[in-house]
Amino acid sequence: MTLPTVEHETAANPTHSIIWLHGLGADGHDFAPIVPELVDPAWPALRFVFPHAPVRPVTVNNGLPMRAWYDITAFDARAPQDEAGIRASIASVEALIAREHDRGVSAGRIVLAGFSQGGAIALAAGLCHAQTLAGIVALSTYLPIAEVVAHERSAANAATPIFQAHGSADPVVVTQRGIDSRDRLQAWGYTVDWHSYPMGHAVCAEEIADLRRWLGARLAA
Repeated sequence: MTLPTVEHETAANPTHSIIWLHGLGADGHDFAPIVPELVDPAWPALRFVFPHAPVRPVTVNNGLPMRAWYDITAFDARAPQDEAGIRASIASVEALIAREHDRGVSAGRIVLAGFSQGGAIALAAGLCHAQTLAGIVALSTYLPIAEVVAHERSAANAATPIFQAHGSADPVVVTQRGIDSRDRLQAWGYTVDWHSYPMGHAVCAEEIADLRRWLGARLAA
């Protein structure tokens, strides 16, 4: 069963899709308001798909349930990772991609995007997807279960462009985690368009403008 979603189509009969995953504790409504600011009227018809993560207990939230793509035991890079939860969310993204196929949008016209926890899933799911995607957007995030992804990543997305952005004063996912993930991806041969902004764990107007330019190149290709 696919996750519940918030959807926004920029015109009838979309030919391209952007599947955008929210951060910890948010929901699919979180990034929907940026669509008018992000979209260029010259772009082809787009479907934005903003799924709601399942509600689950989150250890760093004292075990209280909230929307989360996987459990987090601590924000430290050395903390144990919830591989089972991450894999389950990757499977949910696969189901959303399959639904876009069924609605007439091929993998090569799908961008996976996400913020924070959602960005971690977008990276892992995108790199491991069996068909070539149009691009991957990773905002204020890191590559999860990197050793697993190293073995399971798909050759189909070896040349898929990645937009990665981070706040230089991020207190939640510290900048170094983003830099370390960028360096690992580049060492594996991926093309990473890296951006840093003077902000915390957030999204800023300059970042949206940079992403707009980057997406424009992907959608024109």
